[in-house]
Amino acid sequence: MKINIAGLMSMISEYDKEINSLSSSLKKEVYNVSTQELDKTVTVIEDYKDDFVRDMKKLEELTHALTKLKTILYEKNNSFHLSDGRTIQSAIVDNSNLRFLANTYEAILKYRSSKVRCTEVNNSYFECKDVNFDIQEIREKLEKVKEKIHITDLEISKLNARVFDIDI
Repeated sequence: MKINIAGLMSMISEYDKEINSLSSSLKKEVYNVSTQELDKTVTVIEDYKDDFVRDMKKLEELTHALTKLKTILYEKNNSFHLSDGRTIQSAIVDNSNLRFLANTYEAILKYRSSKVRCTEVNNSYFECKDVNFDIQEIREKLEKVKEKIHITDLEISKLNARVFDIDI
């Protein structure tokens, strides 16, 4: 089957959803419900045995297939290389760390110097808080990080579109 990484990730997502759904169904199919009269007569009201066996088998098959798909994704993410030589997997990790750094820069840029007048019984003064960093320098760093993230994301997207064969 021909597929690309984006399609593979979509397929993995679908398998995950189906596995979660089957898992929920199995939890409802664990018990058969019956009534037992005092004279020991049993009447089965709900019999989920066949459903349970069918869904359990399907769950096991899907779990095995999902493992195979995730292995392929992992291998492809570690075999496709960006123009700078990094694998997709390492670029994803780098971007994750760069996004954290960008968020920190953005949070720092929200801080402003302040001056608050304080009055005590017989004393009055200003408490001054001055930012101890160069705002322009942090902005420039933020822009460089955002640009690096954007370029890497674009390259990853191009590699994710590369088609390859898989056996399911």
